[in-house]
Amino acid sequence: MYPSAQESAVIHEAEKVMEEAMAKYDPSHDAYHVQRVRRTSLALANAISPKPDLLVVELAALLHDVLDKKYVSAEKAADPYGFFLPFFTSMAEKHGLDLVQDGRALQVAQIIDNVSWSTETKLRKNNLWGEWHQNCVELHCVQDADRLDAIGAFGILRCAAYSAAVNRPLYIPSEDPRVNELAIQHFHDKLFLIRDRLKTVPGKALGEKRHSVLVAFIASVEEEFNPEPKIDV
Repeated sequence: MYPSAQESAVIHEAEKVMEEAMAKYDPSHDAYHVQRVRRTSLALANAISPKPDLLVVELAALLHDVLDKKYVSAEKAADPYGFFLPFFTSMAEKHGLDLVQDGRALQVAQIIDNVSWSTETKLRKNNLWGEWHQNCVELHCVQDADRLDAIGAFGILRCAAYSAAVNRPLYIPSEDPRVNELAIQHFHDKLFLIRDRLKTVPGKALGEKRHSVLVAFIASVEEEFNPEPKIDV
C-alpha cells in the first residue's frame, strides 16, 4: 500500500525542501499552492487506470516549483537532475530508498523540467514535444494539477497576487499604453487556453468547471468597469 514507511520518509524530506524554497516566493507560488498541486496530482493519479507511479507523481508535484524560472536564475533552473541529485542520494543513505538507482529520480527531474506551460509551448513550437512528453502519465498528472490551480477561484487569486508582486496593473482602459501588461490580459494570453490543453480525463472534467469560473469573472470585470449610464435603484 502506498506510501510505505520508506516512501513516507522521503516524501517528508521533500516537503521540507519545498517549504524552505517556497518561503522565499510571493503568495502566487507559495507552499500552499504546492500543497494544492500535490493533492490534485494524487487525486488525478488515483482516478486513472492503470495507476501511474504515485511516488514519482507526489515528489514531482512537491518539488515542481522549487526551480521556477521566475524566481531563480536560468543557470540554476537548467539542470533539475543535478540540483536534486544530492537530495536523492541522501535519501538512499538515510532511508534506504535509492531512487537514483531505480531511475525514478531522473523521472522526477524530467517532470520538473517539463511541467511548465512556457516549456511545453516552446517545445511544441520547435517540434520537440516527443513520445515521452506525450505518453508520460506522471507528467500529465502534475501538469494538469498545476494548470488547474491557475484557473478557477484560486487561479484568479494567484493572478492578482503575482500582479501585485510585480506591480502589474489589474485592469486599465484599452487605450492605455500598458494594456498588454495588465493582469486581465494574462487571462486571454494563457488562462483561457488551459482548459483545452489538459491531458488527463479527470483533469479535463475539473477544467470545465474552473474555466467557467474564469469566464464569469471576466464578464463581471467588464461589466463593473463599464457600468450602464442609467442605474436602476
